[in-house]
Formats: sequence, structure tokens, C-alpha cells
Amino acid sequence: MRVLTRLTRIARSPWLRGGLLAVVLLFCAYGLYAEWPQVTAGLARLHWYGIAASLAAAMAGATCMMLAWRAILADLGSPLPLRAAARINFVAQPGKYIPGAVWAFAAQVELGHDLGVPRRRSVASYVVSISLAVGAGLGLAAIALPLASPGMVGRYWWVMAVAPVIVACLCPPVFTWLVDRALKVAKRAPLERPPTWPGLARALAWTLLGWLLLGVQVWLLISEMAGRSGYLVLAVGGYALAFAAGMLLIVVPGGLGAREVILIAALSPVIPGAAVAVAVIARVVTMASDLACACLGLAVSRGLRAPEDRELPAPTGKHRRTSSRPLLLTAGQPDGSRPTARP
Repeated sequence: MRVLTRLTRIARSPWLRGGLLAVVLLFCAYGLYAEWPQVTAGLARLHWYGIAASLAAAMAGATCMMLAWRAILADLGSPLPLRAAARINFVAQPGKYIPGAVWAFAAQVELGHDLGVPRRRSVASYVVSISLAVGAGLGLAAIALPLASPGMVGRYWWVMAVAPVIVACLCPPVFTWLVDRALKVAKRAPLERPPTWPGLARALAWTLLGWLLLGVQVWLLISEMAGRSGYLVLAVGGYALAFAAGMLLIVVPGGLGAREVILIAALSPVIPGAAVAVAVIARVVTMASDLACACLGLAVSRGLRAPEDRELPAPTGKHRRTSSRPLLLTAGQPDGSRPTARP
């Protein structure tokens, strides 16, 4: 937590934020350059409308994942307007392409703090959303892949075995205990509100819809390259496994390389001739989706302002807060005055 605090203090500099944005764009450009020969070979077999539809599916999937995180944050006590949530989540996502695995996390915490979300609540919501996405992705893969490619279960059983552990840790009583212990070790105040079953259920519904749409992104590419449209289950299960496993490998920026290897292994038994091209172009489409969503998040959040009292006072001693009124963010009052916190 001390490292996170130092990072967020440094990240307040507009010069550093601009520099990090330039670094993100450079790494994205390098990723495109390194994979360009395979990209051009695959693009020659695709129609523009197929690529556009795949990009739209990827952006829709990313939006569902953002809504899942927003539902978790609201459950923890900080409901956000849709525009504010889009700015925080979408603008932070390209940071995952910078080596170090902490940049997207730190960016999301700092952007949330800019709009009135307490940092410890941002940290908890980020951890829950990533854990829920990984657990749901691995669980979906465990169901879908045996139907489409039975050999994948024996090959990647160790990845799928993580899903039950994550699900158990996400149960509200267990998760609350884990977070409170971690905050106590870091000498931080505990969460004001623990996650609830209804809140996690809403987030899980958005997450599963997000995985389905991200699988559709790959399915559209497969349909174009293989000339057949009967691989939806394979696409959903294979991409969920590849993406979730890439999240577990936090030392790899954005799961680069590892995600493609797993997706190729999932697709090769069924479409051996097109698996590599599909995996590489899916990576490019995902990167384009992240950048497009970041631009969208910046565009729709113009005029957003944070409340003046941005962070609630931390409880001390035995007087732990059992409930708290969330701060409501608006783009401005009808009379033009600054938004204020609800008492």
C-alpha cells in the first residue's frame, strides 16, 4: 500500500500523465510493428466489415466489463454516473501494455480519486473485478472447451483449477475478511461497506455477457478466415481461457504472447490453418478496442467535476463505520453551480 500511495502521489503530475500516455502509445505501436507481417497476411483474407464487426464486439465486451466494475464499486459504497465510470475504467486500461503490471491499477485508483472515490475503495473494487473476470472466464472455459475441443481440458487443467479458489475467495464473508486483514497489515482503515451477494450477482451477469461478446469478436474472425460459422462455443471458451490466463500472468504486459499461445492451442485442433492468424489479429483488434474505448472515455467525460469533499474521513480505533453515504458525482447542477456531496 505504501508503494501505491507513492505512485498515486507522483501520478498527480500532468507531465507524468502525458509521458505515460506517450509510453502507452509507443508500446502499442511496437506491438503492432512486431506482429505486422502476420497481421497483413491475415488481413488479406478478411473483409473490412468483418474487422469492423469484430472491433464493435470487442468494444461492447469491454463496456460490459466496465459495467461489472461499476456495479462492484457501487456495491462497496461509491456509485458513479456512467460517464465517470467510463472515464476511470477506459482511460486506465491501456496502462496494462506498459511492463510492470501496476500501471493500469495505479491509473484507475488515481483517476477514481480525481472523481471522489476513496482509494481503498478503488483498490478493493479493482481486485474484485479482476478476480471475478478471471474466475468467470476460467469457469466458462471449463464448460465450453470440452464441448468444442476435449483435448484442452487435460492440457490446461492447472489453469482451470484456479477458478474454484477464486470463487471461494469472492464470497462476501471471505472476501471482506481478506481485504480487512490486508488493510490492517498496511495500517489502513477497513472498508466501510463489505460486498454483498446481490452486488456480486449483478457484476457477474455483466462479466459473463462481456466474455460472450469478446468470444463473438474471435468467432467473427474465425468465420471470415475458415469460411464456416459453427465455432462460436470454441471461440468463447478459447478466448475466455486465453484472456483469463493472461490476467494471471501479471509479469507479462497485457498478457502479450501468453494469451496468443493459449488461444492458438485452443483453436489449432479445429482450424489448424487459421489459428495463428486469428490469434494475432484478435490481439490487434483488442488493442484497437482499448485505445478506442480510452478515447471514448475521454470524450464522454468532458465537464465532469469531483465533489469538494472527495474522501471520507477514516474510522479510528473501535469506531468502525458500518455504513456510509456515497458521494454522487454530476457534470454540474442546472443552475451552473458546482456539485456537492450528499450529506
